[in-house]
Amino acid sequence: MSHEHVSDTWQRGSLYEHYVGRWSRSIAPVFLGWLDIPAERRWLDVGCGTGALCAAIVDRCSPLSVDGVEPSEGFLRAARENLSGRAVLHHGSADALPLPDAAVDVVVSGLVVNFVPDLPAALAEMARVTVAGGTIGAYVWDYAGKMELIRHFWDAAIELDPDASSLDEGIRFPVCRPEALVEQFTGAGLLMPEVRAIDILTPFANFDDYWRPFLGGQGPAPAYAMSLDEPTRVRLRERIRARIPVQADGSISLIARAWSVRATVAP
Repeated sequence: MSHEHVSDTWQRGSLYEHYVGRWSRSIAPVFLGWLDIPAERRWLDVGCGTGALCAAIVDRCSPLSVDGVEPSEGFLRAARENLSGRAVLHHGSADALPLPDAAVDVVVSGLVVNFVPDLPAALAEMARVTVAGGTIGAYVWDYAGKMELIRHFWDAAIELDPDASSLDEGIRFPVCRPEALVEQFTGAGLLMPEVRAIDILTPFANFDDYWRPFLGGQGPAPAYAMSLDEPTRVRLRERIRARIPVQADGSISLIARAWSVRATVAP
C-alpha cells in the first residue's frame, strides 16, 4: 500500500484537540510544576498549537508576558480564540523565531520538537532569544513505549500492513527518547539537561470513544486510518479492538507518557 499522501500536517485545531490536544492539557501543568520557574518571567511557547501550554503558563506561572509562535494558521486561529488575548501570538517557524536576541527568560515547547525538520537550528534559535542563564524546556510523547493510545494503533496497523511501519512515530522519531533528548540539548550547547517521565491517564468511555478521534485525519495515525478504504479500515478497527484492554463496564483506561527535558542557556 502506498503511503505517499499520509503526512504530519496539523491544520484543524478542533480535530487535534479531540485526538491528542486534550491530553496535552493534562501534561502541561505537571511539566510547568517541574520547571519551577519564578513569577514575573517572560515566556515563549514554540509551536504553541491551539494554546494549551500558553494557557497553563498564564494560569499557573504568574508570567510577566507570554508569546507563542506557530506555523499553522489553522492552529493560530484556534489559539487566538482559546487564549482571548492573554498571549501575543506570532506566525513563524521554530528555526526562525520572530523575536529579538535575549527577548525572553523561558522557552518551552510541547509535543513539537520531533516534528521540527531541523532541530539543531531550532534549539539554536531558542537559545538565541533566551537570556543567559534562562531555561529551555520541552516535552514529547513516548511514541515507542507508553503513549498507549497511539502505540496500540500502530502495533495493530503494522500487523495488518507491515509497510505502515514507515509512518509509526515510535520508529520515525528517535528523538522521543530520554537519551536522545539529552544528546540534542547537550549538542546545542545547553547546560545541565535533565529528563523526566510524565504519565497521565487517558480514560475512554468505550471503544468507540477511543476510535472516533482517529477518523479526524489530523496527525500521522488518523491520516493513515483515513487513507484506507472502508473494509480495510474496519479490519484495522477490529484488530485494535481485539488487543486493547477493556474494563468490565466497557471503559478503557490507558497511560500516556511524555518525556520532558529542561536545560539552562549558557552565560
